[in-house]
Amino acid sequence: MRKLTYIVPPDKDGICVGRFLRGHCQVSSRMVTKLKRVPNGITMDSVHIRTIDPVRAGGEIVLILPEDERPALSTDIPIDVVFEDDDVIIIDKQAGLPVHPTRGHFDDTLANAYAAHLEKRGEKGTFRPINRLDRDTTGLLLACKNAYSCSRLHGHFDKRYYAVCQGELEGSGTIDAPIRRCAEPGIKREVGEGGQRAVTHWKAVYSRDGLTLLEIELGTGRTHQIRTHFSCCMNMPLIGDDMYGGSTDIIKTQALHCAVLGFTHPVTDERVCFSSDKFSALYILGDDFVSAYLAAVKEAEEIIKNKA
Repeated sequence: MRKLTYIVPPDKDGICVGRFLRGHCQVSSRMVTKLKRVPNGITMDSVHIRTIDPVRAGGEIVLILPEDERPALSTDIPIDVVFEDDDVIIIDKQAGLPVHPTRGHFDDTLANAYAAHLEKRGEKGTFRPINRLDRDTTGLLLACKNAYSCSRLHGHFDKRYYAVCQGELEGSGTIDAPIRRCAEPGIKREVGEGGQRAVTHWKAVYSRDGLTLLEIELGTGRTHQIRTHFSCCMNMPLIGDDMYGGSTDIIKTQALHCAVLGFTHPVTDERVCFSSDKFSALYILGDDFVSAYLAAVKEAEEIIKNKA
């Protein structure tokens, strides 16, 4: 059971509980409604209060978050937990692991692994990923452990991807091209009229022998966005990405890794940033690619960590 505690500041004296929660505590209206259904879900100085009651300066407001009701099927799949507390978990996801159960993947996903991770401690909870990664995309994934954290973090985080594409690039640029589903059945995407707007910012980090290491920041979050943009707009598919025309001579899965992830913690309001050096494709390409990658990640981490 997760409890959140707030002390009413002097300038909030006398306002109603609902307004205090939505404004000062940044609790969503949906969560306030859920709290009203929890026995003693909202108390002030250990006494139950309604959302229409006034708060008093110096009063201790305690919220008891509702229990999760939809845990996934538990499957004991090893996961690399980078950070975890009562509110969030960051996992360095391996290739070949879907994030959510789908048709054909009922019990071999990150959601199933998360359920097993909690079960080992006698806990349970709904898996709430804030950023999503394709099955074969690796790197950092942020998930919330309760609905309150999810409502505060949704859309409020920064990340940097790194990829290796076929072809040599210099400088930086932006791809702004709509993405839609391909006509044939399946999950493949293409650039075309009628698609959703998609914006990808890229910077060339290092090039050698017809390959370029890229740093990528997304302006939108479309399915297969990076893979589609570099294949369709640049004619430079990611190596290993056979779905979009990439060569599989060096690696068998797309060379795409979420390496840096930063956000303001939903409860403590502390600015935090994490990085991952487990971009396996680079270790195959050589020490020069690895060195360029690690230097770029360090620089990006400092920028994101210090972002207001």
